[in-house]
Amino acid sequence: MTVRIGVTGATGRMGREVIAAVVGRDDCEVVFAVNRDPDGETVDGVEIEPADEFDSLVVDREPTAVIDFTGPESAVDYAAACADAGVAFVTGTTGFDDDQREALEDAGEDVAVLHAPNFARGVQALVNVVGEAVQNLPGYDVELVETHHNGKRDAPSGTANRLLEEIEANGEFSERTHGREGEAPREEGEIGVHALRAGDVTGEHELVLAGNHEEVRLTHRAEDRGVFAAGAVDAAVWIAGQKAGQYDFADVISE
Repeated sequence: MTVRIGVTGATGRMGREVIAAVVGRDDCEVVFAVNRDPDGETVDGVEIEPADEFDSLVVDREPTAVIDFTGPESAVDYAAACADAGVAFVTGTTGFDDDQREALEDAGEDVAVLHAPNFARGVQALVNVVGEAVQNLPGYDVELVETHHNGKRDAPSGTANRLLEEIEANGEFSERTHGREGEAPREEGEIGVHALRAGDVTGEHELVLAGNHEEVRLTHRAEDRGVFAAGAVDAAVWIAGQKAGQYDFADVISE
C-alpha cells in the first residue's frame, strides 16, 4: 500500500527535507504540500498550495497521514483539522505550551497522533541510555548543552527538554539552572542547562556528568536535516496502521 502524505510548512527548512524524503521513497507519495505564502513555488516537483486551504485539502486529497514542522499555534490547528477528517498526524514541532499540548491530546482521541521533538534514531538511542548513566553515577554534577542554528525560536530545544525529563526521572535533582551569570556557584542537585544559537548548526546535544575525579560525555550531533525528515517519514508510514491515540518516535523504532 502506498502511504499518502500531506506536508505542512512545505517551503521551510524541514518541509523541503520532508518532501525530498518522500519523493525518494517507493512506499509513499506527497498528495499535497502547503505553506502560508506559496507564491506558485514547487519543491522537488511538488506544487506548494496555500495553507488556508488545508482543511479542504486534508479531506479532498485523502492523505493517510500529515507531517508537520511549523509552529505550535499552526500545528494545533492542523491537528484539529486532521482529527475532524480522520487523518493521522505526525509533528516534530516544538515549543508547545500546556494548552497546546492538551489540544494535541484531544486530537489523539479521534486519530493517531505522533509528536516527537526529534526524529533522529541516534537521539532516541541517547534518550535510552541517559537514564542508565544517571542511575549509575549518583551524585555526579549534570550539565546539558544544546546548540542549534540562529533561527531556532524555542530554548531549550524540545530534544533537550526530553533529555532533561529522562535525567530527572532517574536521579534526585532539585532544579534546572539555565545559564550562569555573576556569582553563581553550583547548587547541590541542580542541572545546568545551556542553549547556544549560532550560524546554521543543525543540532547538537551533549550531556556532561562529572564527579569522583572523572567525566562522562554523551553527545549526539546531527550533520544534516535529512536525518530528521527520514525519521518523520518513517513515522508517517508506521502510523498509517495505528488506532487513535498518542505515540512517540520510540514506538516507531522499537518495531
